[in-house]
Amino acid sequence: MIEDIRRELEGKDLVESLKKLSLRFNGQIVFTTSFGLEDQVITDLIFSNQIPIKVVTLDTGRLLEETYKTFSQTLEQYHQPIEIFYPESRDVEELVSHKGPYSFYSSIENRKECCVVRKVKPLKRALQGMECWITGIRADQSTGRQHMQAVEWDEVHKMVKFNPLFDWTLEQVKEYISQNHVPYNVLHDKGFVSIGCAPCTRAIREGEDFRAGRWWWEDNSGKECGLHIK
Repeated sequence: MIEDIRRELEGKDLVESLKKLSLRFNGQIVFTTSFGLEDQVITDLIFSNQIPIKVVTLDTGRLLEETYKTFSQTLEQYHQPIEIFYPESRDVEELVSHKGPYSFYSSIENRKECCVVRKVKPLKRALQGMECWITGIRADQSTGRQHMQAVEWDEVHKMVKFNPLFDWTLEQVKEYISQNHVPYNVLHDKGFVSIGCAPCTRAIREGEDFRAGRWWWEDNSGKECGLHIK
């Protein structure tokens, strides 16, 4: 099936590709946004062209204020719904009660546990019943993502995964945002490249890796939260 989809999308622009996938997976296709630059491009493509793809987001409960502002601006500009998924309150209560509010700083295992509670488990609920998952992954975001492909099979979630901006550069993303007047997180203008939870995100310095602003206290963790692990 993956090869069939690749052939079907070959030579098509992004709008055509998204429309074809929306027809192929009628009602069972979802895009997950975290309101980063790449995700805002895809949101604009979907909403501006009235493509019937469900748009959802995960709220970990620890997002930055600027992320919520971007969420609000996106709703105001497109007047389209974005369904939100929160972590299960009991999971958060148990984690914080037993390990405290900053357990993720103490070890990679604890950080990944927090990501599972606040991201991975809500994602599973968001993807339930879906057959195709659209993401804002780009190849040059991290070394672990360079081995992915624009169209691939997600073995963890047992579904087709489409990364429409996979071959785009960051400059191409920024150019699209500017030319199409797409709302974006102002933290991107302050050195924040990859934006996640507030305690786990910082601006990067000149010459640092794209993912250096995430979980910067860790060494050799892969800089992933578990959403896109193959």
